Amino acid sequence: MTSRTTDTLDHAMARSRGLDTLLRDLTDRAVVQVPGATACSVTVRRADRLMTLAGSSGLPGGLDLRQYENGSGPCVDAAETGSAQYAPDLAAESRWPAYTEYALATGVRCVLALPLAVEGETGAALNLYGLEPDSLAAALDAARAFAERAAEAVNEALRIERQQASAADVRTALLSRGVIDQAVGMLMARERIDAHRAMERLRRASQDRNVKLRDLCAGLVDRASGGASRGGQ
Repeated sequence: MTSRTTDTLDHAMARSRGLDTLLRDLTDRAVVQVPGATACSVTVRRADRLMTLAGSSGLPGGLDLRQYENGSGPCVDAAETGSAQYAPDLAAESRWPAYTEYALATGVRCVLALPLAVEGETGAALNLYGLEPDSLAAALDAARAFAERAAEAVNEALRIERQQASAADVRTALLSRGVIDQAVGMLMARERIDAHRAMERLRRASQDRNVKLRDLCAGLVDRASGGASRGGQ
């Protein structure tokens, strides 16, 4: 990996405002920095199915989707087996007949799919496409180096994304706890009961009305305060 490639990927990661933005940037950079590549995409397994999280400009529509539908193709094999898949000329390829026919119709003749070591995911791949037979042959080392660095960037973005999601969950939980406590206190004062009985009444009402406990409590607090509490949530 050249220092230039490392620097550009670091800059892409630093500028990224999320995983989607980072991946779009990475796929566009792959086309620029891997000789012979005219399009690039990133495949990741999420919710027990493979999907394309990002594709470079110029990526033929449906090129990856056709593989997922058939459960067969270089991207699928790279993601599921963890082994690189190289098809120097799809016109002479016999491993994925249904996919090959479709890819050739889009003008793609050469495909290189490299597995990505992505933490917390069961399969991922960087997919590179060329329009000429064996157009990626001279770029195999550069493509592998790019894929390794891309995996590092994706893992860092995923780590940040998980931290942000965790922080948001904590904030939501704290907000929920606060409004529930207010509703319990109101019920205790109004009905002259203890906290345990007040919570049980609120839970029963939540179940009977098929309304989330926090939403039920927020409604009670809102009505008692003339709607001011919701504006502060």
